Amino acid sequence: MWIILRLLIAIAILVLVEIYFVKRLNLAVKHFFPKFYENKFRIIKRIYLVWLHLYPLALIFIYTYFAISGSYLTAPESKIFDYLLIYPFWISFLLMIQCCIIFIPLDLIKLISFPFTKKYKPAIERIHSALLFLVIGFFIFYIPIRIIYDYNSVSVRIVEYSMENLLPQLENFRVVFISDIQADHYTDEGRLRNYIKKVNSLNPDLILIAGDLITTGPKYIKLSAREVGKLNAKYGIYSCVGDHDNWAYRNDYTKSLKEVKSALNYNGVEMIDNQTKTIDVNGAEIAITIVTATYVSDVPENILDSLTTNNNGRFKIFLTHQPQPELIQTAKKNEFNLFLAGHTHGGQITLVFPFIQITPTMIETNYIRGDFWFDDMLMIINRGLGMSLAPIRYNSTPEITLINLVNQ
Repeated sequence: MWIILRLLIAIAILVLVEIYFVKRLNLAVKHFFPKFYENKFRIIKRIYLVWLHLYPLALIFIYTYFAISGSYLTAPESKIFDYLLIYPFWISFLLMIQCCIIFIPLDLIKLISFPFTKKYKPAIERIHSALLFLVIGFFIFYIPIRIIYDYNSVSVRIVEYSMENLLPQLENFRVVFISDIQADHYTDEGRLRNYIKKVNSLNPDLILIAGDLITTGPKYIKLSAREVGKLNAKYGIYSCVGDHDNWAYRNDYTKSLKEVKSALNYNGVEMIDNQTKTIDVNGAEIAITIVTATYVSDVPENILDSLTTNNNGRFKIFLTHQPQPELIQTAKKNEFNLFLAGHTHGGQITLVFPFIQITPTMIETNYIRGDFWFDDMLMIINRGLGMSLAPIRYNSTPEITLINLVNQ
């Protein structure tokens, strides 16, 4: 039922955005190119809209099949399918919704000012139409360029964590934090290899991963584990469990997680489920509390309490997949130094709007990307590498976080 409801909501949003965008586009074209609007524009628009809707129709079929049969079905993994249907749909939908959030304030300004500008109506219409064209023209170029950039780039964000009385053994200790690798048809071997190579170039002492080693399906478990197994860190590589790690087999979470853990372990990476791992750094201890908090499984309160207490005298790191408020408060109460999480993809699709960050991720959490302080505890949300739902990133460049410990 939830799948069908989510599909209906997505269709409603698509229809509303499309209607509003097309009306504004009609207004601009009709004003500046009346002959083109009367002759060719309508035919071209209809052909394009039919083409644009082929991918949503395919998704409706896939979701309906899953809802009725319970068997998971995916879109074909084909470059032809990607470039003919999937990418055109997502770029076009993104163009429409990105333009619409700019059109709305323009329309409001026009509406509010109408009583004072009635006698200048023709001039106002020309200015309004010109602004519509300017917005559409800018984003026609910006959106695909930004998507290509975010797909092919990886940023390294350096965070310096300073504290009083840091043990000398931990001075300049380098923790590399990554998340949401999500190997799949789009995050393929080449993309993974470049990411892993960049992580290793930072010479980390410790590597922590906030889960989601795959997106879905068992096909990419071995690939992800093999590439992650090429990471190098003196004191090891550890991962928590992510949502998608349970979804290799949609109807069998246990089998999915078992295969992901087994593949990682075979390649020298530990995926830890509700445990505290203690690392000895020349006599100084780092306690890494690794908690499983996903859509599939929440950590029981009694286990959370036992994991987060009795770690005094150590440098304490809390690693989990989702930045849930109750976990943040528990870590803060028990005086953890670092709280590390992923899951958000940094707001995988973040729209351009003055002074405001607009992303669907805001529906779930306010902690989307970057650093957040809770007294002396620093929470870091990593943007990750991979993608889910939409096979694109927009204004959310993949990220590697290098945390350098220093004495205050």
